[in-house]
Amino acid sequence: QVQLVESGGGLVQPGGSLRLSCAGSRINISLYVMGWYRQAPGKQRELVAVITKDGVTNCRDSVKGRFTISRDNAKNTVYLQMNSLKAEDTAVYYCNAVYYANPKYNYWGQGTQVTVSS
Repeated sequence: QVQLVESGGGLVQPGGSLRLSCAGSRINISLYVMGWYRQAPGKQRELVAVITKDGVTNCRDSVKGRFTISRDNAKNTVYLQMNSLKAEDTAVYYCNAVYYANPKYNYWGQGTQVTVSS
């Protein structure tokens, strides 16, 4: 069973930091475009950041300069470093993998809750 397991979520104060991890099981993430999405209650799921198999990254404007996506293929893990967190960053964060050779292979993690509150 292909599995993506997110970890690192939690409750933080505004201005704080969290580092999310997404570990692949029975999947070689080096062959996938990896992304982090988030979904807040009552809102659509939105792309936060993406990283290609070649390490090229992009992120949405609202997190640019605060969030950094990275990958460690040796550990089969993708990370999202989140700094200067704001209340509007509160959401469930999901890891996503899309296979380069055939995008129909598209996998999601179960999500990890990030709450930014004083």
